[in-house]
Amino acid sequence: MIHRRTLVGAGLGGLALSMPALRARAQASWPNKPIRVVVGFAAGGATDISTRVMQPKLSALLGQPVVIENRPGAGGNIATEVVVHAQPDGHAFLMGTIGALAINPTLYGNLPFNPQTDLTPVAMAGNVLNVLVVPADRPWRNVADLIEAAKKDPDGVTYGSSGVGGAGHLAGALLDRMAGVKTVHVPYRGGGPLMTDLTGGKIDYAFSTAPTALPQVQNGRLRLLAVPTLQRVRSLPDKPTVAETLPGYEVQNWYALVGPKGLSPAIVTRMNAVMREALADPTVASALEGQGVEPIPSSPEELARFIREEATKWAPIVRSTGARAE
Repeated sequence: MIHRRTLVGAGLGGLALSMPALRARAQASWPNKPIRVVVGFAAGGATDISTRVMQPKLSALLGQPVVIENRPGAGGNIATEVVVHAQPDGHAFLMGTIGALAINPTLYGNLPFNPQTDLTPVAMAGNVLNVLVVPADRPWRNVADLIEAAKKDPDGVTYGSSGVGGAGHLAGALLDRMAGVKTVHVPYRGGGPLMTDLTGGKIDYAFSTAPTALPQVQNGRLRLLAVPTLQRVRSLPDKPTVAETLPGYEVQNWYALVGPKGLSPAIVTRMNAVMREALADPTVASALEGQGVEPIPSSPEELARFIREEATKWAPIVRSTGARAE
């Protein structure tokens, strides 16, 4: 229920304004102070870097400073909760990830919030290209070779990820399910340690972010087998997709901007337009692509639907792995 109040003051000349009218007035002047974009990972990580690439353009378009606030921990849950409890006045947003917005509700059994009901979808930002890579000394030349090796030696093929429940972990779990094989997941505390062991041949394969893996492919320490997209990507046109071997296979490591529940439609519409304009800027788009991020604009409605679809897709995969985080 909306409670209406009458405020009379000398500055208003005795005119009574309802709370909805006051909100409308405030929204008309939005933004009227710096805007926080909360990131659930440390400075220097992929999510942080991508957000900072957009930051100057967003600030210019909004006419207010956009401040990046790093709140790492719990797979993005700490940052998410900060925005869940923020005032819905359009001055606090979350740069959410596939983990925070679609996977964590299943991975964590005690979340005090629901990303689908306690946040307002604003705009998709982009997708980080992952690549399926193996050490150069492995004999596999394509996805079919890797699957055949796993079939011949159940539990004998290992894959690494930068953490339980992350995109790399679930990409391997999805490959197991769709190929009908069983491989062994080896979690690491971040992409750096993972890449050290992968290039050293201590594990058999990984789905790694392209900016991290491609230098190792170029220096001959890793071999790139495929990309986990439905269509071949423009930046690697000669590399097949996993879907060419396992039809329908797709893993997107995406980012999206969301706000607190109750954000006004007018602010959502304007912030969505600002995000679209920023992503269309050639300088921003080029810088994102240089980080392995494909800019993907969307409407708020498209983003809401996509988050629901991703949560539905990944919930059974998370449960099948037995992974649980508290």
